[in-house]
Amino acid sequence: MVSFKRPVALATRSRVSVVVPCYNYGHYLPQLTQYLLDQPGVDVDILIVDDASPDGSADVATRLAAGDSRISVLKHAVNQGHIQTYNDGLSRVTGDYIVLLSADDLLPRGALARAVALMERHHSVGFVYGYARSFSGEPPEVEARVRNWTVWPGLQWLRASARQGRCLISSPEVVMRADALHDVGLYDPRLPHSGDFDMWLRTAARWDVGRVNGPVQALRRVQEVDRHLTARAGMLADLAERRRAFELLFTEHEPDRLEIGRLRTPARRALARESLRHALNAHREQEPRDLVLGHIDFALETDPSVESTLLFQWCEIGPLADRRLPAASARRLAAQARHHLLWRRDRRYGT
Repeated sequence: MVSFKRPVALATRSRVSVVVPCYNYGHYLPQLTQYLLDQPGVDVDILIVDDASPDGSADVATRLAAGDSRISVLKHAVNQGHIQTYNDGLSRVTGDYIVLLSADDLLPRGALARAVALMERHHSVGFVYGYARSFSGEPPEVEARVRNWTVWPGLQWLRASARQGRCLISSPEVVMRADALHDVGLYDPRLPHSGDFDMWLRTAARWDVGRVNGPVQALRRVQEVDRHLTARAGMLADLAERRRAFELLFTEHEPDRLEIGRLRTPARRALARESLRHALNAHREQEPRDLVLGHIDFALETDPSVESTLLFQWCEIGPLADRRLPAASARRLAAQARHHLLWRRDRRYGT
């Protein structure tokens, strides 16, 4: 059962290996390494993996490594893509704990010690996460006080993820126990857009999950290209990737565990209903009809039982075209309230 723990200060000194995949983000590397090397209570080594960046990122990384023995560089002669870049780095580091951190993200001072302290106290925990704050421009000053720790049995954390049909983690905030990574293996190249989610699902199937509550555990830089994630078409692709990650968990990674297999129905139901909500919003905002139909088709394919729900009947499409959507203002207020409640829950508890 999920439990809240009183935080305990880190009493040991562990080594944390940070893998930094980099493609054309060399201009962020000096700030990133400065933040990483200013982490009290742990010994940090950094491996920058440059994926054949044409902008000179490898030269920046090489200069940084020449100035500090804790930094090393792996250079790809040709571009191999982000999943292979992740795996090349993760397969080479030897720390007690491991972080995979994009070159444009940052870890606030003390974040590593806070995560390691939890895992040093609770040896069943395979990875720890926390609140990841988004930012643009200069990194903000952030809260550092730990309120408490949450420790979930892995199956219970999986159940929460399945019932919501989504990943509960942004990913830059994760610190993983090296033994857990060796247990579950590297990133799956079949999942270029949901590899992180797949990693957390596989790990939670075998290990417990921890969260540091209170402080900001990572700073996620919002790039201009991130805007595509808010587009409805991007949402549809994201839903499909999440469904694929869940299906691999149920059919390939843990096919013989009935307690995990039982999560398949709630996961598919949650994904289908989320897709219908996107269809409703797209319809209301007069987005292309093909996009609306795409979301409805995805919902029916994922969970045919949604056709009997009121949510489906509100879609005003096909055989139900004569149905009327509820008042737009009421829908909008309800959606805003739900989003705010979800945000507050995520911010405080992570689920």
